[in-house]
Amino acid sequence: MEYEGTVYRPPSEARSLIIQVTVGCAHNRCTFCNMYRTKKFRVRTKEEIMKDLDECRDYYGPYVSRVFFADGDALVVKTELLLELLAYVHKNFPYVERITSYGTAKDVLAKSEEDLKALAAAGLEMVYIGAESGDDRVLEHIHKDVTAAQIAAAGQKLKRCGIKTSVTLISGLGGRKGIREHAIKSAELINQMNPEYASFLTLRLYEGTQMNEEVKRGEMELITPDEIVEEMELFLTHIDSPGTIFRTNHASNYVVLAGNFNEDIPKMLAQLEDAKKRQRYRLEEWRRHI
Repeated sequence: MEYEGTVYRPPSEARSLIIQVTVGCAHNRCTFCNMYRTKKFRVRTKEEIMKDLDECRDYYGPYVSRVFFADGDALVVKTELLLELLAYVHKNFPYVERITSYGTAKDVLAKSEEDLKALAAAGLEMVYIGAESGDDRVLEHIHKDVTAAQIAAAGQKLKRCGIKTSVTLISGLGGRKGIREHAIKSAELINQMNPEYASFLTLRLYEGTQMNEEVKRGEMELITPDEIVEEMELFLTHIDSPGTIFRTNHASNYVVLAGNFNEDIPKMLAQLEDAKKRQRYRLEEWRRHI
């Protein structure tokens, strides 16, 4: 099996078998992201994907426990093909415990509830949604092409259909002028979705992205580690999402937090205050290698 281009996966899928269902991202317009710029989006054929699954069965045996469908938004694939692939995963790996994928809010909203329930019954346990922000002005600025209300509706729809959600947000995405709105509205988004998992990574810009050029021209100011912490404090103090498991364990983050909403919020706020007081932040040198 050979992957096409660089393949990305969430931190929690580090030990999963990664299967490329699509190549690239169907949207691929976010101004901060360079992950799929070199790829032309396509859905791989059923034969290609099943050949990969066969090769993995021959190499790893039947005891694979986790499978992740890549690339950027595998949920965009037609439900009929996804159902065939889920069944084939179970056939090849009868001990599989979890199958997950990336998906966009548009992907979710485009599918009927009957389709999503069928996917859940076939073994799709969780969808990772890159919400990025709950602030519509930020979403428009980064060319996300969805509103916070649409993202919330997608999360609520997945929950009704029995599929878990893991929602990713990005610290610093609103720049210096948008710290408060980005933090508070992102908290409001999580409150509306009440996802099983939520996480933050921290904005890290790369050459060739539109947002990086904006920063170079002085049209947007990146925020400091202290301001990242202040933004996170605002986010946490506006959260009301009981049971959501929260992490900031991405390599881009200055401070690593882990806890459950709502009971662990005081503990995490104390960690942030201590990190700011002691200036105990992950080094920039570390983040440069991401």
